[in-house]
Amino acid sequence: MSRMFGTDGVRGVANSELTVELAVDLGKAAALVLAKDSPRPLIVIGRDTRGSGEMLENALTAGILSAGGDVIRAGVIPTPGIACLTRQYEADAGVVISASHNPFQFNGIKFFNAEGFKLDDALEDEIEEMIRNGIQVTAEGEQIGRLVEPEEDPVVKYREFVQSTFEGRLDGMRIVLDCANGAASVLAPDVFGGLGADVTVIGCEPDGININDACGSTHPEKLAEKVVSEKADAGLAFDGDADRLIAVDEKGNLIDGDRLISIFEKYMKERGTLAENRVTVTQMSNIGFHRRAEELGIQVDVTDVGDRYVLESMLKTGSVLGGEQSGHILLLDHCTTGDGMIAGLQLLQALRHYGKPASELAEEMQVYPQVLVNAQVRNDNKDQWKNDDEILQAIDRVEQTVCSEGRRGRVLIRKSGTEPLVRVMIEGEDEAEIRPMAEELASLIEQRLS
Repeated sequence: MSRMFGTDGVRGVANSELTVELAVDLGKAAALVLAKDSPRPLIVIGRDTRGSGEMLENALTAGILSAGGDVIRAGVIPTPGIACLTRQYEADAGVVISASHNPFQFNGIKFFNAEGFKLDDALEDEIEEMIRNGIQVTAEGEQIGRLVEPEEDPVVKYREFVQSTFEGRLDGMRIVLDCANGAASVLAPDVFGGLGADVTVIGCEPDGININDACGSTHPEKLAEKVVSEKADAGLAFDGDADRLIAVDEKGNLIDGDRLISIFEKYMKERGTLAENRVTVTQMSNIGFHRRAEELGIQVDVTDVGDRYVLESMLKTGSVLGGEQSGHILLLDHCTTGDGMIAGLQLLQALRHYGKPASELAEEMQVYPQVLVNAQVRNDNKDQWKNDDEILQAIDRVEQTVCSEGRRGRVLIRKSGTEPLVRVMIEGEDEAEIRPMAEELASLIEQRLS
């Protein structure tokens, strides 16, 4: 039996895989497991702009209330907003209803503990086991939970927190925001405009089905065009739940997570805020990132792909800066999870500090060609490439080519934690050489495992 929780909560097609019944059970189990030491647990719930969000929010709320927990409903709000509000309200747990960068048909439910951190595997397993064994709740009468209305609008409370992480003002700076028609739509224009920036906004008209649709951090092409046409200083693209950031420089060139972290590590080291003189990234991080960190004299820790694994490592080592190439940036001095808006503000802070165009800061890190191709497979086959001799032999042949003596290259095959995909990544010195290799490997994996 496959594990219910993936690398970022429970995901699936809304009302098909992620059903109302499952959402109710997750709510019951969350109230019982995450708040077992509280006689009246308080749980904060937020969601992105997907049409299925309200349905799942109501089901999740019903489950929590039936198990004797109280609920604060924050409505549409970025994922990091729930991590922040859980701490500020001194709640026992937080829950976000979102499938992040995935299409609108999908949705997800992910949990934060009382400290605002994503759950570890042990707690997720406890919730899952409770659901599989059948949940017995005994709340009756006055024990049944209630909805709690906070004095201050939760969205306003979170906006004020985000703005507090920026030193000074943004007057005179022109930026473009792509809100992915997602959770950032309710906040980002006010966050950046309220600090004095001249803001142009795209992807800010959510209708329940257009979240991440040809916009946001996974599709930054329109943002790049808009930055150039508006003669902006930079562009910031968020994903559906606004925990990721992909930036664009004044020339329309992308600044991915690797380059963002590279800019931050230099800035933080110079300011004396780079704790332990180390950063934490994943296996996907570009070779160029490692070379730049070496030049700066900064230690790099490498984890499996997934911001939860980056966070686990950071908490062990004392690192306060880490993240992923995809734009999950962890700045633990400010927030317990990735926050696209806070990362965007820190980028603008660095631009102000150095007085240089975004392109100059980004180009201090050389990017080596990296090709990523997804192979569509059966969900229960995502790990089987490791046991297929034909696939393993093909991988070995590619490695002998791109990793031969004197060449900088590597091959990384990994399963997606949220989708029925095996991801093939090849890195090397010549994109024209490595792209067909990646495409052929992905095609072979699809043939063998679909």
